Amino acid sequence: MTTDPAHPTRAPKTWDVIVIGAGPAGATAARVAAENGCEVLLLERAAIPRYKTCGGGLIGEALAALPPGLPLNVLDTARTFTFALDGRKERTRTSSAPTCAMVFRSELDAALTEAAATAGATVRDSTALTTLSERDHTVTVRTNRGEALHARALIGADGSASRVARYVGVRCAQVDLALEVEAPVDTATGDRWRGRALLEWGPMPGSFGWVFPKGDICTAGVVAARGDPDALRAFKEAFLRRHGLHTSRPLHDTGHLTRCRHPDSPLTRGRVLVAGDAAALVDHWSREGISYALRSGALAGRAAARVAAAPAEADARSATGTYARQIEEVLGVEMRASAALMSVFARNPAFLHTALTRVPQVWRHLDTYIAGRSSVAQIMNTPLARVASAVGTRLPARRR
Repeated sequence: MTTDPAHPTRAPKTWDVIVIGAGPAGATAARVAAENGCEVLLLERAAIPRYKTCGGGLIGEALAALPPGLPLNVLDTARTFTFALDGRKERTRTSSAPTCAMVFRSELDAALTEAAATAGATVRDSTALTTLSERDHTVTVRTNRGEALHARALIGADGSASRVARYVGVRCAQVDLALEVEAPVDTATGDRWRGRALLEWGPMPGSFGWVFPKGDICTAGVVAARGDPDALRAFKEAFLRRHGLHTSRPLHDTGHLTRCRHPDSPLTRGRVLVAGDAAALVDHWSREGISYALRSGALAGRAAARVAAAPAEADARSATGTYARQIEEVLGVEMRASAALMSVFARNPAFLHTALTRVPQVWRHLDTYIAGRSSVAQIMNTPLARVASAVGTRLPARRR
């Protein structure tokens, strides 16, 4: 991996593109910008590889967005999916084309960062952004190392607590809290989960728990709207105990906020763009964000390359405007559809559970989405989904 330690005596240079954050969005943006002929500096606040709270399940859309030949350590592939309603009515469905690949985010992010370095990006980890400003068509960032770095374009991909997002003015329509553990399991437990993922709809509106198998480790967690952490912790403890994952000392026991973008939220400011979690590009219902990060990172990398090469400020504004339109046309459509699905789910998870586990066509729709052969927007636009959405909205709210 190409690195660039600080050189206080070197005359300041202006990079074509600086990318903040080496997750899927940032590493992808850095690679794509480098492939488009840019001098790219990728900054990551932690030492690489670093742990990231994330289920680590790659659906078909995410797999398709990975660079060809990426060395991906797939620990398991979900062939069956078990659905439950707050510990009851457990039913299992089999995928027609097993696709959902289970990985550790630390390994995925490191591989994507290595791909960026191979493409020509300079990577510097353990370097955090402290301030950000723009002047005379140049973006200046200051870091925890006390240095000032300059670029013609900057991409913020620094997670859901993004400093760059605050600069751009990103606004959210939904903020959730997720609690997760990585639990070592014995051979018998590992065999019980092998090839099988669990989604269990929880006791709070819009909440659910998950178990993703990864050999001798299971990643398990719960998520719900931010606001009642005590109730979420109680759900987590009951969930882990119910599924036999509470006895071992977890390798990680963490929490983080997931944010879903407001439809009118900005994606750019001046020569600065945001992507991935920093742009709050996350599915409202499933809270899946890796495929959004990879796709928005690629779009941001190409847009930043155009900004860096822009002969005039009007050309730079045209490039950032194109990026915002592309996000709206591709991911914005998906997020609006997932928000509609979330509205039905939060009101009546029992209705959705029954439809998913008792109506074969509903399961087939979800299966094609997991495999990457359809999108949430396409599914929500089918006659069945439109009828189900109307019925689910009219029914009295019901948790169980």
